[in-house]
Amino acid sequence: MIADSLATATDRMTKAVEVAKDDFSTVRTGRANPQLFQRILVDYYGTPTPLAQLASLQNPEARTLVITPYDKSALKDIEKAIVNAPNLGATPNNDGQIIRVTMPELNEERRREYVKLVRAKAEDARVSIRNIRRKAKDELDALKSEVGDDDVARAEKELETITKKHIDQVDEALTRKEAELLEV
Repeated sequence: MIADSLATATDRMTKAVEVAKDDFSTVRTGRANPQLFQRILVDYYGTPTPLAQLASLQNPEARTLVITPYDKSALKDIEKAIVNAPNLGATPNNDGQIIRVTMPELNEERRREYVKLVRAKAEDARVSIRNIRRKAKDELDALKSEVGDDDVARAEKELETITKKHIDQVDEALTRKEAELLEV
């Protein structure tokens, strides 16, 4: 019972860390990265569809991304979705076959804004991990009458260790992303 509760909490915390890292990858740095465009939804025949399902993304240069749609009729919709994407600031050029997206250089003020955005995402991940810990602790407290106080106390200490490990992983990812953002 205790092991199941701890295993469930560990799995959920690991998923929360992965979501945080995925969120970090969507914040742009000075380079064009195909992951920036993974979450862009294109209105494709009335259905919001992820860009990665509609086109291939290549990165021939540091600040340029080439988008080759599988269906050429979706070019205008893809271009419109890129222009409307928040926090991207990219300028797409459509030549009828492919779309070239040039990422502008980031100025110092914009880099600081992105650092604040990444820190907010990291705090959301920490809150999520703490909520998972709280739920697991409630489950452990409910087991006190069945297994005893000593076993629950040991499990709570292990839960705290697991929580600290996952929060440290989020902090490490945050530190790497901040360094990447502030790198000129």
